[in-house]
Amino acid sequence: MRAPIGHFDDARPAPACLDELTGPVADAVRHWRGSVPAGQILYVDTDPEWADTAVFVEHYGRDLLERSANCVVVAGKRGGESTRAACVVLSTTRVDVNGAVRRQLGARKASFAAMNTATEETGMEYGGITPLGLPGDWPVLVDAAVVDLPYVLVGSGRRRGKLLVPGKAFAELPGAVVLQGLGLA
Repeated sequence: MRAPIGHFDDARPAPACLDELTGPVADAVRHWRGSVPAGQILYVDTDPEWADTAVFVEHYGRDLLERSANCVVVAGKRGGESTRAACVVLSTTRVDVNGAVRRQLGARKASFAAMNTATEETGMEYGGITPLGLPGDWPVLVDAAVVDLPYVLVGSGRRRGKLLVPGKAFAELPGAVVLQGLGLA
């Protein structure tokens, strides 16, 4: 199958590639309930050596720079309590941690979660964290610009492989909150 974005040798429906995904991501695809059929979520095999955005777009298509999203784990703190959340923004932007994230979480302080915390709590590899399959009690903050795209490239839970997801599907993820201005230029 031809990928709707990028220059990939092979794009396959994610439900047919569950063995290529981490456990939490495979479970999310297996139990998908959104209005977008799970078969429209596509898996593309990619070289983990080219996982970082700049190298990735050089190899798989410059058009992906404007159609890729990053998913980062953040921690909000208020008093003695800590709240984890995921933030999904276009790769050409950065997460407004100290503004939009902090306000949305009702936190006094917000910061990026430590790498070991992010990987342990998600069950995903660093550099491949995706909003599909996150812990069910986490808010998933999604920049409105991500939802507006026909297809978005995101991690697959591993550094090898990516998912191509219809933008509107991000708004239907468990715990999703769509925010204007979550991603800053």
